Amino acid sequence: VQLQASGGGLVQAGGSLRLSCAASGRPFSSTVINWFRQDPGKEREFVAAIRWGGGRTYYADSVKGRFTISRDTAKNTVYLQMTSLKPEDTATYYCARTTTPGDKPGPSYYWGQGTLVTVSS
Repeated sequence: VQLQASGGGLVQAGGSLRLSCAASGRPFSSTVINWFRQDPGKEREFVAAIRWGGGRTYYADSVKGRFTISRDTAKNTVYLQMTSLKPEDTATYYCARTTTPGDKPGPSYYWGQGTLVTVSS
């Protein structure tokens, strides 16, 4: 199953944006869909995750209370609703599938191009 992230853009601080992660097929129920983000020159960091089977969610402390991850099982799509955006949320956002929330995939994983979110102050 391949994942494609979209929905990024330019938004002012305090604004909102919704990212989408579309799967090419139906993920297994054991699959976890994660959102990560990366600024140039920095490590890729975990943002949020959701278990495909059951829908349990997980968040990094930095986004808890501002971001909401959800899934639409009919569309095989995971969303990341981002509110109260801050300039430090600026990054390229990627979605990735794993079996453990927050774990990064192995070195051979294809991350795709991600989607760029820019928050202006």
